[in-house]
Amino acid sequence: MSTSTSTIHDIGYRHYDGPRLGAGYLVRSLYVHNLRAAWGLGRPARAKIMPFLLAAAVVAPAAMDVGAALITKRSELLWPYAGYAFNVQVILAIFVASQAPVLASRELRFHVVPLYFSRPIAPLPFVLAKFAAMATAVLAMTGVPVLVLYVGGLIAKMPHPGTELLHFLAALVGCVLYALVLAAIGTGVAALTPRRGFGVTAVIAVFLLTSAIVTLVQNIAEAQTNFAAAKAMGFFAPFNLVDIVQVRLLGAEPTASDVPSGVGGGLLALVLCALVVAGGLLVLHRRFRKAGLS
Repeated sequence: MSTSTSTIHDIGYRHYDGPRLGAGYLVRSLYVHNLRAAWGLGRPARAKIMPFLLAAAVVAPAAMDVGAALITKRSELLWPYAGYAFNVQVILAIFVASQAPVLASRELRFHVVPLYFSRPIAPLPFVLAKFAAMATAVLAMTGVPVLVLYVGGLIAKMPHPGTELLHFLAALVGCVLYALVLAAIGTGVAALTPRRGFGVTAVIAVFLLTSAIVTLVQNIAEAQTNFAAAKAMGFFAPFNLVDIVQVRLLGAEPTASDVPSGVGGGLLALVLCALVVAGGLLVLHRRFRKAGLS
């Protein structure tokens, strides 16, 4: 009969006796981590080039407008608050297309989603943290230039400061709406493929092709004097959609052409914005939930 020679060694492991921070702390940590990732922070230097270069490009027109106003002592700025994001939509589209796959497809590509869900966090809070981080990054891209315009206008002593404040606050609401819609589309489309290159192409195609097609159809409809159809086409492009809300519900000057008339058009555009956000979140939730079960 053999005798066992097994020995138990005490190598100093101890149970964790510290505070249990819970799921809320996990969600906040994921939000901060994804927000940093959207700007390339905590990643190699090459990951920071694109987001910060695009941020500089989106702020540059506002800074130059303010500088020109101060030098020439103009009585008003050339760039409108509410129309700024629409006018720089190409830069915003490139930003969302380049950064949304970083947040929405990296875990899918490396098959690490089950590791996240092994912790006390459900798929929905996980997805909401990612979406909130992307929306915050886009809000910085849309809101900072508007803030530069407003502060520059105050320094230049523009007339009617009270009216300018109202326009500025209304534009901030529009910036939030742009951030939600663009983030939902960007992350939702990017999550459909784990390959970053495909995700970038798909996101930018959704933004730029929809705008180009809507503009083309509107021009054709106007040529045929079908103005109702030209106005209705504005509901099919994300930037036009938010512009309709700003014009019809927030009292902004129209930037897109052929904006649907009446408060009803603005309410319909707002409902469509909400559906776009809900749809993007639904796609994200299903993709990550399925990946967490695999």
